[in-house]
Amino acid sequence: MEALLTSLADTALAEWVRLSRWGYAAINALHVLGIALLIGAIVALDLRLLGWRKRLPLHELGRLLQPVAIAGLLLAMVTGVLLFLADPSGYAAMPLFVLKLALIALAIANALLLNLGPGLAHATPRRLRMAGILSLLLWPAVLLAGRMLAFVDG
Repeated sequence: MEALLTSLADTALAEWVRLSRWGYAAINALHVLGIALLIGAIVALDLRLLGWRKRLPLHELGRLLQPVAIAGLLLAMVTGVLLFLADPSGYAAMPLFVLKLALIALAIANALLLNLGPGLAHATPRRLRMAGILSLLLWPAVLLAGRMLAFVDG
């Protein structure tokens, strides 16, 4: 594993990310934008899953917000990989980073289980509430774990 991390760190792209002040800043800004799109769309949808604003049709709200959340997730993931290249061995050695990745996997699994299973239109109210609660716990935990990475060592 260490050989893979070292080879990633030795790529020209990784060197550019480490050394380019404006490149790193731009990647970081895009990462934050992706997170904002993801969290903003997800929180609104999750609140609806919990029963808030019931007059808004869930299926229509999902059709509006889910593509925004997916775009935000993809942007955050791509830019996250680029930020990881700045210090692959350092990040991989941080338990908080590993926790962040596990939380992301759980949050994505929660969304997939709902959407690839019954979907928003056919899930029971209980299933919708459970998905909403899990999502409202997991995504902010991902956000907090990622933010705290800047303040912890190892």
